[in-house]
Amino acid sequence: MSEKQKIFRAAGILGSATMLSRIMGMVRDMVVSRLFGAGMATDAFFAAFQIPNMLRRFFAEGALTAAFVPTFSATLNQKGEDDARELANICFTLLTIVMAFITLAGIIFSPLIVSLMFPGFRAEPGKLELAVLLNRLMFPYIFFISLVALCMGILNTLRHFFTPAISTVFLNISMILAALGLRGFFEAPITALAVGVLAGGCIQLVLQLPVLWRKGFPFRPNFDFKNPEVRRIALLMLPSLFGVGVYYLNIVVSSILASQLPQGSVSYLYYAQRLFEFPQGIFTVSVAQAVLPSMSKQAASGDMDGMKESLSFGLRLTLFITIPAMAGLMACSTPIFSLIFMGGAFDYLQVVNSAQALMYYSLGLSFVAMTRVLAPAFYALNDTKTPVITAFITFLLNLCLSLALMGPLKHGGLALASTLSSCGNMLMLLWFLRRKIGAFGGRAIIRTSIKSIAASIPMTVAVWYACLLVDWSQGGQKILKAAVLGGAILIGTGIYLVAVRLLKTEEALEAVSILKRKLFK
Repeated sequence: MSEKQKIFRAAGILGSATMLSRIMGMVRDMVVSRLFGAGMATDAFFAAFQIPNMLRRFFAEGALTAAFVPTFSATLNQKGEDDARELANICFTLLTIVMAFITLAGIIFSPLIVSLMFPGFRAEPGKLELAVLLNRLMFPYIFFISLVALCMGILNTLRHFFTPAISTVFLNISMILAALGLRGFFEAPITALAVGVLAGGCIQLVLQLPVLWRKGFPFRPNFDFKNPEVRRIALLMLPSLFGVGVYYLNIVVSSILASQLPQGSVSYLYYAQRLFEFPQGIFTVSVAQAVLPSMSKQAASGDMDGMKESLSFGLRLTLFITIPAMAGLMACSTPIFSLIFMGGAFDYLQVVNSAQALMYYSLGLSFVAMTRVLAPAFYALNDTKTPVITAFITFLLNLCLSLALMGPLKHGGLALASTLSSCGNMLMLLWFLRRKIGAFGGRAIIRTSIKSIAASIPMTVAVWYACLLVDWSQGGQKILKAAVLGGAILIGTGIYLVAVRLLKTEEALEAVSILKRKLFK
């Protein structure tokens, strides 16, 4: 099986598992919106949850994965399974110790952290105190999820993708059950969600361990922290913290600034971000996770041509998927919020405000997606300096744009600033990477972009007119709304697939080829 086929297959497995997780995430957000709406309590919860969630994205899924996977892959391929197992044990032991200290510090200093990050909460009595309580309850989540990220890196390198991707389903189930069953036991009912987050993180870790055991990687304590590979991972992680996580840092900046805007702004951005991450989590992250082991292996063996091909294919596959997803999200932003969230404590005004943020976020879907594939390419090449430079510039750009746009556009301006800065980050990474390794299929990438845009135009028009069949400002009518929106999505998907097939888009032809081989086999 070629590396291109391995990437396609891995992306398919990850996408399928992640789709189930994202669907459960949507159910979770529906439950949260119906029970708690968008106000003081949800602002406090989403702000409090964002702190350990930010650390997860920065440290666990960002820097740790970007630094660990290339090193572990090189050790496994060059030195063998015994050395790779030893490295995994040392990293697990060290990570357990480090994250225990970080978790304890986070709990102790929660009042300082929350007040610094969300100063606007002081203006409303009880809001800051509630956010501190929730943050203390949820901070141990970063301990569990960091260990999960290490397990995920090992399993992905071993070409096992399903269990790490599916484990987040149980986080969502845990939060749903806690919200429905425990909210009556607390003075602030939303506290039940924090309990669900903590339980979900623990469950995610427990799910990984038996699979690792079967793969020949049972964890054992190992305190050989002077191991040169561990030092290499640590050196890669320090700059990776900023390089990989700048997108999420920008989201945090948006939330901090949103705390200065009218009440509900933090929640609007959160709900929009959740829907924005639906296609990103299913497709973008899946492609990025699938292509990283291939690039790491090829870079470690000196196969630069192979690495360039894997990178180019990953970028083309990303654009092939995210361009129509971007167009679809923009066309369906209000219908989606009306169907999924409207009702209970979530009224039509909140639908409109959340949909506005989603439209601005959606413009940047392809930019964020390409960055998720480009940044790990630098780490596979042991270049940690370049992504840090681009990330720092991007951070400053986002901050300036946010301050400029939040006045006239409120929370929508913060979402637009995130999109524009993501575009800048993507362009810089493309330019620096081409200078570093030479051409890597730029013309093919541009062809895929043009064909995907051309195919998305008739798709968007059809979806837009189909959605006009329903008045989305009216409550109820869930079956009718679901039928119309579902029909619009199916029609749009069909039009896009037919169009890319007629345009002979390589990624579409590759998918058909793989599917035929599977069916005949």
